[in-house]
Amino acid sequence: MDLRKLKTLIELVEASGIAELEISEGEERVRITRTVASGQQMYTPAPQPQIMAAPVAAAPVAAAPAAPAVQEGHVVKSPMVGTFYRSPSPGSKQFVDVGQSVKTGDTLCIIEAMKLLNEIDADHTGVIKAILVENGQPVEFGQPLFVIG
Repeated sequence: MDLRKLKTLIELVEASGIAELEISEGEERVRITRTVASGQQMYTPAPQPQIMAAPVAAAPVAAAPAAPAVQEGHVVKSPMVGTFYRSPSPGSKQFVDVGQSVKTGDTLCIIEAMKLLNEIDADHTGVIKAILVENGQPVEFGQPLFVIG
């Protein structure tokens, strides 16, 4: 990576206030990390991926405790990374509650991503069986949000 590009990226991280930035161009990778607490900034290249051999044999393991039962039905997953909100604004009525009937196209929640509020609509008709995320919590792409039965 060209030194001018690297310097520009460092300046952008300093000016924007973000804590970390990772860029890859072909085989090259750079990770710029900014430590906010001490006021100093640390810039380190990203580690190269390592290939590890799989173990030849593993000792038998005792059975793990059973995972909590997942309710049956259609799972609505997050289409993006962001913050999950159950209502359009603090203090207002929630879009849906457990036990409420919904039809395709009804708004279930809002996910805030990059200061944009994105309404997430039901893609299935049925009854809300479970709400799997707490209000105000961050969500990942593909994370289950609702179960519709």
